[in-house]
Amino acid sequence: MTYSSPPLAERMRPQTLDEYVGQEHLVGAGKPLHLAIANNTIPSMIFWGPPGVGKTTLARIIAHSTQRPFYALSAVAAGKADMRAIVDEIKASQQSLFAAQGTPILFLDEIHRFNKAQQDFLLPYVEDGTLILIGATTENPSFEVISALLSRLQIFVLRSLSADDLKRIVRRGARILDVTLEDDALNFLAEYANGDARASLNLLDNAMRLYAPNGGSLRLSDLKETLQSKQLRYDKGGEEHYNTISAFIKSMRAGQVDAALYYLARMLDAGEDPKFIARRMVVFASEDVGMALPTALVVANEVFRAVDTIGMPEAQINLAHGVVYLASAPKDRRAYDAYFAALEDAKRYGNAEIPMFLRNAPTQLMKQLGYGAGERDTYLPTPLKGRKYYKDGST
Repeated sequence: MTYSSPPLAERMRPQTLDEYVGQEHLVGAGKPLHLAIANNTIPSMIFWGPPGVGKTTLARIIAHSTQRPFYALSAVAAGKADMRAIVDEIKASQQSLFAAQGTPILFLDEIHRFNKAQQDFLLPYVEDGTLILIGATTENPSFEVISALLSRLQIFVLRSLSADDLKRIVRRGARILDVTLEDDALNFLAEYANGDARASLNLLDNAMRLYAPNGGSLRLSDLKETLQSKQLRYDKGGEEHYNTISAFIKSMRAGQVDAALYYLARMLDAGEDPKFIARRMVVFASEDVGMALPTALVVANEVFRAVDTIGMPEAQINLAHGVVYLASAPKDRRAYDAYFAALEDAKRYGNAEIPMFLRNAPTQLMKQLGYGAGERDTYLPTPLKGRKYYKDGST
């Protein structure tokens, strides 16, 4: 085994459904994707699920099993020019033997990274059957995929792999590496990954290279030492992700412009979804800046819109602009605090009676019952009379 070998997860990628582990609700006998493959009736679709659960593998199995031409792009690096080249190749081949294999599949990983214009480009080719689109995303497609495209796609939800699923995968990986795993090491690999097969296999692969390069046995201590020896990496589902976004928000809150820009750059350079960052900035504009500078919400929303329509890499400039603005802005959390104080009372008092003069009176009977009339001494229900949630500075 050499250090130049492809990652273990790639070397052991299943080629057929028989080798595929997990997602029985989709690929089991009589289930939707099992039937689609068996009948060779493949719709355009999106696989929505957490990292490392088999989205890319399943797309490749569909293409392999139906013998369709397969193109794969990552929305992180690809653009309209890359898609146009694939469409042109497909159209040029429509009259050849190539076309007899069936409609080609375009697999687009991280489809949520594509902006509206890039998604719009795909629409006519999905609609007229030039290609079958299979998108993969870790984000809710209802928010990340344009409605016109979403209406033409079937959504399949992939679940995190169970511990038993991961043990099956890890055992297979250990055989490929010619290593044996003690029981506690196997259990650790299954639990550590939190349903992500790629994470388990990467840890197994790295531990083998450090502690059993020529085969042999791996212990739990070897795995833990491997984790400590690895360089700090940014995992969008892991602790470093949350640490970095926390540092980013707290730096803006403290008015530390340089620190906020550093954490922004660190996240973007590590591959964080720019729309995730922009969404947090929109929340920050109301939560932390609030009434001290109400236009902050306008700016933050415009940054989000720019990220959505322009995309990376140019959108990093819009994000930097927004970060400097928000970090430099005065801060006022009174609206945020006031709302959650009101929410606490709403939960505590339930459906406290609304004062009669505030009630709608669309019928004569309701007017006779006093709806729309009465004393105007409080706009709040009686149990909350005199309650002050928002501190406007006058009291």
